[in-house]
Amino acid sequence: MASLCGRMVLAAAKRNVTYTSVRFCKMMNDPLEHATGIEKRELLAKAAGNPDPFDMRVFKRGPGTKDSPNQIPSAFDARLVGCVCEEDQTYVQWMWLYQGQPKRCECGHWFKLVEKAPV
Repeated sequence: MASLCGRMVLAAAKRNVTYTSVRFCKMMNDPLEHATGIEKRELLAKAAGNPDPFDMRVFKRGPGTKDSPNQIPSAFDARLVGCVCEEDQTYVQWMWLYQGQPKRCECGHWFKLVEKAPV
């Protein structure tokens, strides 16, 4: 009796599943047509030739002295910056940088926020 019930449930489940031979990737239009908000802004910036529209790239640390701090571009008044103080360090030292206020990391390197026009 249990096997009969199992077969009936399986047969009913098979009837409700439909198959199509059309590949969905051919039906989808350009992703730019479907994107909205911040995703659309990112796609438009990449299409215009800006591979990093949100300035998320990694900067190499320079000398980082108080007189010549590492310049960090930002379109805002504050930015969260991570510093890998030693080459073999397994964590990132995070700190907030504010416009007009150079800041020293625990490793001794100085960072300064510089204004960058928003894209």
